Amino acid sequence: MIKEFGVLPDGTAVQEVTLKKGSLEASVLTLGAIIRDLRVDGESVVLGFEDLQSYLNHSSYFGVVAGRCANRTAGGKMTIDGVEYQLDRNERGRNHLHGGSQGFSTRVWEIEQSDKASVLLKLISEDGDMGYPGRVEALVRYSLTGSGALRVKYTATTDKTTPVNMTQHSYFNLGGGSTILDHTLEIAAETYLPVDELLIPTGEIRKVEWTPYDFRNGRKIRRKPGEEDVVYDHNFCLADAPRETPEFAAALEDSNGERRMEVWTTEPGLQFYDAARLAVPVPGLDGKQYGHHAGLCLETQRWPDSVNRSGFTKVLLQPGETYSHVTEYRFS
Repeated sequence: MIKEFGVLPDGTAVQEVTLKKGSLEASVLTLGAIIRDLRVDGESVVLGFEDLQSYLNHSSYFGVVAGRCANRTAGGKMTIDGVEYQLDRNERGRNHLHGGSQGFSTRVWEIEQSDKASVLLKLISEDGDMGYPGRVEALVRYSLTGSGALRVKYTATTDKTTPVNMTQHSYFNLGGGSTILDHTLEIAAETYLPVDELLIPTGEIRKVEWTPYDFRNGRKIRRKPGEEDVVYDHNFCLADAPRETPEFAAALEDSNGERRMEVWTTEPGLQFYDAARLAVPVPGLDGKQYGHHAGLCLETQRWPDSVNRSGFTKVLLQPGETYSHVTEYRFS
């Protein structure tokens, strides 16, 4: 089902597509390819809003597709084939974040196809968009499967070498409580990327063993005594390069162990952010207030700032190639 969700200040209509299959129901907006709501057995498991104005005024990337290049790029600078490019510095005026102030998350995508359980969205990003070289054609397909999963497939092509790294930025809360601190999280990563005070990777690839970033065996997100100052906004290294088919990346369970979500992906990185800085002044879905730790993000991706790090994952897309990324959120 497709209906109008609202109208942007410039008069552009934003549509909402409702998908249903089995125990899952998803609401997708053409604005930012946003997953506005995702319900399992009738209960919402993501953070979102009931109206368009709240997204324009208060959203912290709730449910968006971030791109052209998700996560942070140091100084908003990159050099490709000897040419230096200055990207939009939309984070504290210093770094480039999630594609810039007018990145994919702020744009209205076109509905290419839709049926009861899937929708295909398309976006054209022109040469020079937010400082990036090349014209990029991006596609995102959301599908609900009969096995109780939300499947997201991203593809993109370009006419000039450019970084492409799209991700889904939903905040998950499986239990409906005010925080996710007592959720249990498992991440299948032996290493992670330490960051500086601006959350830019330092370049080191560090083992998670004997650190607060070791989620290999599954544990509560709530900090242990002595770990009160630990920040969770880091990339976990699942692999050195994208995989051909989705592999297990993470599992999340609510505090009662009654609902489980597994993340399977082709991507080599997973950004875990626990929403420690979240504070939304207006009600969200079902009238809930979203404060610190109200949800968490598990962003499947190429490693952040890869365009400036020779030892990180490949992020440049060449003409004639196709960027491909598949992630599945499997509920039980």
